[in-house]
Amino acid sequence: MQTKVNNKKDLSFEDFKTEVLKDYHIAVTSRECSLLGRREVLTGKAKFGIFGDGKEVPQLAMAKAFQNGDFRSGYYRDQTFMMAIGELTIEQFFAGLYANTDLSQEPMSAGRQMGGHFATHSVDENGNWKNLTKQKNSSSDISPTAGQMPRLLGLAQASKIYRNVKGIDTTNFSVNGNEIAWGTIGNASTSEGLFFETINAAGVLQVPMVISVWDDEYGISVHARHQTTKENISEILKGFQRDKDNNGYEILRVKGWDYANLIATYEEAAKIAREEHVPVLIHVNELTQPQGHSTSGSHERYKDKDRLNWEAKNDCNLKMREWLIENSIATDEELQTIEKNIKKQVREAKKAAWNNYLKPALAEKEELVNLLSNVAKSSANKVFIEKIVNDLKAIGEPNRKDAVSAARKALRYVISENSTEKQQLLQWIDTFFTKVQPLYSSDLYNESSSSAIHIKEIKPSYDANAEDVDGRVVLRENFDTIFNKYPETLVFGEDAGNIGDVNQGLEGLQEKYGELRVADVGIREATILGQGIGMAMRGLRPIAEIQYLDYILYALQIISDDLATLRYRTKGRQKAPLIIRTRGHRLEGIWHSGSQMGGVLNLVRGIHVLVPRDMTKAAGFYNTLLKSDEPALIVECLNGYRLKEKLPSNIGEFTTPIGVVETIKEGADITLVSYGSTLRIVQQAAKELAEVGIDAEIIDIQSLLPFDINHDIVNSIKKTNRLMVIDEDVPGGASAYILDQIINTQNAFKYLDSQPKTLAAKPHRPAYGTDGDYFSKPSTEDVFEAVYAVMHESNPANFPKLR
Repeated sequence: MQTKVNNKKDLSFEDFKTEVLKDYHIAVTSRECSLLGRREVLTGKAKFGIFGDGKEVPQLAMAKAFQNGDFRSGYYRDQTFMMAIGELTIEQFFAGLYANTDLSQEPMSAGRQMGGHFATHSVDENGNWKNLTKQKNSSSDISPTAGQMPRLLGLAQASKIYRNVKGIDTTNFSVNGNEIAWGTIGNASTSEGLFFETINAAGVLQVPMVISVWDDEYGISVHARHQTTKENISEILKGFQRDKDNNGYEILRVKGWDYANLIATYEEAAKIAREEHVPVLIHVNELTQPQGHSTSGSHERYKDKDRLNWEAKNDCNLKMREWLIENSIATDEELQTIEKNIKKQVREAKKAAWNNYLKPALAEKEELVNLLSNVAKSSANKVFIEKIVNDLKAIGEPNRKDAVSAARKALRYVISENSTEKQQLLQWIDTFFTKVQPLYSSDLYNESSSSAIHIKEIKPSYDANAEDVDGRVVLRENFDTIFNKYPETLVFGEDAGNIGDVNQGLEGLQEKYGELRVADVGIREATILGQGIGMAMRGLRPIAEIQYLDYILYALQIISDDLATLRYRTKGRQKAPLIIRTRGHRLEGIWHSGSQMGGVLNLVRGIHVLVPRDMTKAAGFYNTLLKSDEPALIVECLNGYRLKEKLPSNIGEFTTPIGVVETIKEGADITLVSYGSTLRIVQQAAKELAEVGIDAEIIDIQSLLPFDINHDIVNSIKKTNRLMVIDEDVPGGASAYILDQIINTQNAFKYLDSQPKTLAAKPHRPAYGTDGDYFSKPSTEDVFEAVYAVMHESNPANFPKLR
């Protein structure tokens, strides 16, 4: 090997030797975990395995340059790195492989993600921020290819904000913006658009980001020649290389088996990013993948003999071992001893992790066997229950579902019986679900007392001579107060800065608060969201603006797979209280008036979806959210910015409650439920219905996720006995969701005298022009006639057929 040992001047050879051998110990430990992990999958103890073998040595180098306060946003093969920074033990590795639901034993996700997905805890058990500057941090991994990249951008940008924006309390979050965001990605995944979008954005923003490309020439079974132009990602990114006249990247290349040069390369990258706030790309090539992509198959199927032989000779651990011997750091015998001890250590830790995983299931099995045996003795169906007991006994290594499944099946045999044993069985099943179901379902939303649903409503107040202003002015004045009150808030989006957004809701605020807090960005919705997620994970309160609801589709994958699942997939130990601001509804044309609410609602569970009917309500939602710590999407009414509203006197203080509906007109004959711009159509229709003797009650949903937590809608239906949901989404979209909530969750069917109805838009997006809106989405006449038809069916004498 043509490498040299770069000893630090203040490090003796013995200290250096100790440090290097410690690294080798970690590399070998990680490899043994991968090898044994694969066997655990193939024997059926684990479901699936995706491991970091072949990437050990470069991850050691990355860990050496990684400091307290830094963040990782990575690829699901970084187990060696996590071990090297002290955030992953062998037992924890196997606990993740077995999907142990005990967070103390499997701190990455409590079994909610497959092994290989790593995280550290940013908040404590009460949801309060830990001091992130005193620990090494890893944002929670996700499986979608390149999905970690947009978040990486925001994690890096946070350092730029903390370094350059005055007045923010940085105590738990930053030391002068010195923190680096470290990204990792496989070479094939650089083919994704999210990678290129993030690379471009980071180059524009000039943020302290170091992105490592682990290049083993394959993407599952597909060679680099099918993935990347010139088969070389750093070659095609050369145009991003900075020079004396232009900002850009520092691009470094290093071989993945070259321990000494890897350390030097990562030290250089860290110095550039940390001190200069310049992004760095490290192309780590000549890596291998000894066990192939995953446990789903063997790489011998798609790699030829020459490649397999090359990989065997150029394995990074093997190369490091040769280097240790060549440089007299250790002898072959010494390394054999180390390797033998590690094998034993990994086997013992694996066994301990498996026993810990089995322990609760075995206890529940034993408890239920005893209980069912007693049930059998007192039951006429003894023989059938005893079979269930014997089948359960025969399971030597049970899953938790085995016991409760047996209990539920046994319950069927005592349906008509009434015994103490039956009651004990019922109690056991109920207790089991109370205890176990939260292990799989908790923390989708904030479940603590700080939840946004607990923020009390503060109504807008008005002076006697309150001015009528455009709705946008209410928003602008409220944002002005927010930015003054909360130094950690910032907003960014297309046209959000210089012109104050396309609807002037941020007019003049960039000049007042600066280009970092009120910022223009490029046309790149996915990384706008990524900026917000990353900055929110580091204690800032970003508002990411997506210009129109239609454009949110570009970012929907990031919202759905990353933001919405973050609290859940870390069991409440990471959070990103990002506010997404957008606008939609009731304008002209296919691309500026679509209503994607049905799709959004089903893809973003984990964030709040808020649909204010006017700008005062919208402003109240911003104020509410900033008192809490949860992510939300706020959809402002696109046609409401120029409509007149009274200017409240308590700007910045009033709040709109989340999960609470508002009755904006009481009535006795039918309950009309809607939201957003459509409410104005419904209100006009209600006036016209009153002229023919129909008294409609109108309810503004306000909040789609969560939905009517007080069940006020069913209380209205108890009075009117009729229901219609009016929505401008496509048929079966948001209206179907709303109806499901009212009928199945609130059990309103018990109080209905007529079939519940939905009135939605046509299945297509609106054609351009005013007529396009009229013939594509519900009109006043549509609402009138639909409601009238319900009343006609109920009382044809008073309401003769109209059409």
